[in-house]
Amino acid sequence: MCGYAGMAVGSKSISVLTPELLGVMGDSIRLRGPDDQGMWLDSSLGLGLVHQRLAIQDLSPLGAQPMHSISGRYTIAFNGEIYNFKQLKARLVALDFQFKGGSDTEVILAAFEAWGIESALIDFIGMFSIALVDHQEKKLWLIRDRMGEKPLYYYQAEGNILFASELKPLLLCPLFKKEIEPGAVGLLMRHNYIPAPWSIFKNTFKLEPANYLCFNLVNTTEAPIKKCYWNPSLKWDHSLNAQLLHERLDPLLRQVIADQMISDAPLGAFLSGGIDSSTIVSLMQQQSSRPVKTFSVGFDVAGFNEAEHAKAVAGHLGTDHSEFYVQPADALDIIPRLPDIYDEPFADSSQIPTFIVSRMTRQQVTVALSGDGGDELFAGYSRYASYDRGFTIRRQGLAHQLMNRLPAAVVAQLTRLGKVNQRDLSLQLVLEKVLRYKASFNAASPQAYYQNQVGYWLHPEAQLTSATRLAYALDNMPMREDPASTFQWCDINSYLPDDILVKVDRAAMANSLETRVPLLDHRLVELSLTVPTDINVVGGVTKQPLRKILYQHVPRELVDRPKQGFAVPVAHWLKNELRDWAEDLLSEKSLADTGIFNSDLIRQKWHAHLTSSHDYSFHLWSVLMFQSWYRKYI
Repeated sequence: MCGYAGMAVGSKSISVLTPELLGVMGDSIRLRGPDDQGMWLDSSLGLGLVHQRLAIQDLSPLGAQPMHSISGRYTIAFNGEIYNFKQLKARLVALDFQFKGGSDTEVILAAFEAWGIESALIDFIGMFSIALVDHQEKKLWLIRDRMGEKPLYYYQAEGNILFASELKPLLLCPLFKKEIEPGAVGLLMRHNYIPAPWSIFKNTFKLEPANYLCFNLVNTTEAPIKKCYWNPSLKWDHSLNAQLLHERLDPLLRQVIADQMISDAPLGAFLSGGIDSSTIVSLMQQQSSRPVKTFSVGFDVAGFNEAEHAKAVAGHLGTDHSEFYVQPADALDIIPRLPDIYDEPFADSSQIPTFIVSRMTRQQVTVALSGDGGDELFAGYSRYASYDRGFTIRRQGLAHQLMNRLPAAVVAQLTRLGKVNQRDLSLQLVLEKVLRYKASFNAASPQAYYQNQVGYWLHPEAQLTSATRLAYALDNMPMREDPASTFQWCDINSYLPDDILVKVDRAAMANSLETRVPLLDHRLVELSLTVPTDINVVGGVTKQPLRKILYQHVPRELVDRPKQGFAVPVAHWLKNELRDWAEDLLSEKSLADTGIFNSDLIRQKWHAHLTSSHDYSFHLWSVLMFQSWYRKYI
């Protein structure tokens, strides 16, 4: 795994393009690649690249980057792994291509030479973020992998193009203007992450998964050509049944894991004890001649500890298992580092244990496989079943009639009178809940229902002093064959790449650890999208295809339990160990200093969290992460 940064500047800014600046930009992401820094600069093109290397394949200097193709046409900075590079290399050798080393980067360049950029991309199996210079055509290509495992930011303004694996290098360039995009703060408060293509800054974007940009280096003021190069079918295969799917899925997943276990550096796996990670580890252990190194974290707070389940699975499989129990002091140590780790406000609180398990894992290995993606691919989230329960059935009852016939304020007052657990909340907060339920009951489509369910603040822009709502991927999701599969596609295109994969990538890279996600192999994704919901979910039990594989290796009683997720006791910590830290950031003065939030509404939520039995930590964490980030960067 690696990181890179670069710039393509207009003639008026050429003086900025120096080896010293590129070196500083690279140093800011050194943890992504601590083994080596490489640099390439061409003043005639107004273009420079810096690359930070974490050596995984071909540990020799022959794998160093930026790397040039054998003809000299292409120069590349690459972050990721191409798992089928040896097969591609054999095809290229048959075409008389010669190779100096054993890295996948050299194979990528040869593939571009042999087959062209778009055709080669289709043949790549892996995760990748690529900056590619075509000297012949004087073009700059920025390319991201199909599922968005590897990040890619870019900035274009006043004839200058900046790009990098993270935001930090861009902030160090004097050409970059740190202007906050208020609408992105609204998206942060809606989802606790900022979905692509937006970032926290104006003129600064995340390239969406399965997309490339092509910039004209002759005229850097031109808008780039943008294209999505992978469009999997969203149609179900109605000829499938559970057994036929198993006969296809089981061998494919085994092959994917075998390919992703190839490494010239030490390798292990995250293990939570849930269905996804247990499936990955069981197939790893079956294909390994020695105990696989596995890692998990736990909590001493009741209801948040999965470490005991992971330990039981590890014991059954015979892995070399390590665990760490997270204490509030550990969180306090990490929280000040979160703005530096994540570059922009990011508010999935499981970022804390993810960082800790990554740090522990890196002490023993350089590469770790994870089980991320199973919920999205095989309908694991509870919200997939909630549509029928909460939208189709419940809206026919008395609650729906009251919601529609009475003013929301009256319903809120009746709710406070009739439900004891609502009486310690202000009328304003109860009204907010009523409006959320009303929006759900009256949602015009599954997509609208989904957006309401996954949002934390019902109207996040109303909590800000000034913001317009930005359009993003969830505004244009296609309707699939049932609501559950529609929700899956929404998650695959937003929550997965912009929350889950961001969380894992930044936490791991801050510890110089490469993570691989077998379930996001694009062939597995394409297969999963053909699976009808009634094969994924049977009798209310989710992820049946993965369970069928896992039960061959692990007894059901070790893994069959309600889904818990990588939850963190933030609500408890905010009332106790983190209270002073939060109060400082949410004080009237701190909120006024940023000038972003409606401080009265935010303070009301904070007071309710402290004085009532209600948990508003999910709402408040986004504000806290923004406030903490703002202090560091602005």
